[in-house]
Amino acid sequence: MAKNLTSREDDYSKWYNELVIKADLAENSGVRGCMVIKPYGYAIWEMMQAELDRKFKETGHQNAYFPLFIPKSYFSKEASHVDGFAKECAVVTHYRLKTADDGSVIVDEDAKLEEELIVRPTSETIIWDTYRKWIQSYRDLPLLINQWANVVRWEMRTRLFLRTAEFLWQEGHTAHATEKEAIAEAEQMMNVYAEFVETHMAVPVVKGLKTESERFAGALETYCIEALMQDGKALQAGTSHFLGQNFAKAFDVKFASKEGKQEHVWATSWGVSTRLMGALIMTHSDDNGLVLPPKLAPHQVVIVPIYRGEEQLEQISEVANGLMKDLRAKGLRVKYDNRDTQKPGWKFNQYELQGVPVRIAIGPRDIENGTFEVARRDTLSKEVMPKEAIVENITALMDEIQNNLFDKAINHRKENTTTVETYDEFKKVIKGKGGFVLAHWDGTTETEDRIKNETKATIRCIPLDGDNESGTCIFTGKPSARKVLFAKAY
Repeated sequence: MAKNLTSREDDYSKWYNELVIKADLAENSGVRGCMVIKPYGYAIWEMMQAELDRKFKETGHQNAYFPLFIPKSYFSKEASHVDGFAKECAVVTHYRLKTADDGSVIVDEDAKLEEELIVRPTSETIIWDTYRKWIQSYRDLPLLINQWANVVRWEMRTRLFLRTAEFLWQEGHTAHATEKEAIAEAEQMMNVYAEFVETHMAVPVVKGLKTESERFAGALETYCIEALMQDGKALQAGTSHFLGQNFAKAFDVKFASKEGKQEHVWATSWGVSTRLMGALIMTHSDDNGLVLPPKLAPHQVVIVPIYRGEEQLEQISEVANGLMKDLRAKGLRVKYDNRDTQKPGWKFNQYELQGVPVRIAIGPRDIENGTFEVARRDTLSKEVMPKEAIVENITALMDEIQNNLFDKAINHRKENTTTVETYDEFKKVIKGKGGFVLAHWDGTTETEDRIKNETKATIRCIPLDGDNESGTCIFTGKPSARKVLFAKAY
């Protein structure tokens, strides 16, 4: 299998698009701006989904499902929410088609909806209309609900996984008796996301708060995790929103307190999407293809036989199947590729392109010598291992590869995080080196917008950890409470 990927240095965007398609992760569909997630890509998403779902349930959340369609009138109930999503909404106006006299299919104008429906861009409005029926008393709180769903946001410029008109995600929506509980929930879910992205995706993140202009529409505070890609651009990997009582008041969601007083509930929402697939690809992969951390690889180990004739294949298969059984007993996901339709070299290229962490080759000489040839995808290195130590070594190798990928990514972030004190310095770094830039900002939206317009860099977050010493804004010279994180972003 010839990979023929464009070099990352030559054209990072083209490299990314080619890799997604050639690694069999996804492809563009017949619907403009929408994608088909192929089985291998979906298998990786399922690995992410399973681990996140486990974490959500460990923290007391339950899954439910809400309608894809939202009455347009619901959006008008929360003004900032509709302002934030109005330009991205797809609207259903009719419920039937008919055949014209010339045989073409047209909209039946007699089937116009009394109220137009919005195709879900996010579910706050339909969910809070539902919560009004579910919440009556403090005994009904906290209400901790998550849904796995698809959403539609009519994007004009799309890129597979990173930005598509329709994408898959999860969205949590919770209701609480007090402001303190809701804030704690929003912070908890940011930490859940950060722990997942770092420990399973091997992607280091910065936890922080969004500025007022970058907050989710309708939120009082947005918590986020920001990751740095290989090309020096930031990617928002997850967000968690403290919604205050905005949606509760808009949809009149009240509860009777222990004292019998009617009060509006406090709310949060939080979500991650298939954009995480883009983060995974762009953090670890190279010019040879995908590089997957073992915790998310559909196949952690692939065994490839090297043989001539059926007799050799039978001997190798007996050894390979025994090895596969032993590795699976250790909890590893193993594939034995004994297809006779492709040569070993083609298979090696395929699994390298698809990022399988470990490849084991077995030939007649290996059986004779009691050894196996083991190839690591992360380092592209090979090692001959004795048969008696292979299971223990491969099991240990999973943690070693996982940690190596994280260390490599965090070193990249360190090398590409720059602290600046002046605007000239800032512009030079943003234009040249790129990456994360820590700088003082005076806290105003006006300054934020002017920096963005001049440099295309945005404030990714106000970090929750790190340097919080006061100083002066790089742009205006006005007082600044602490440094914030700037970058160009996806």
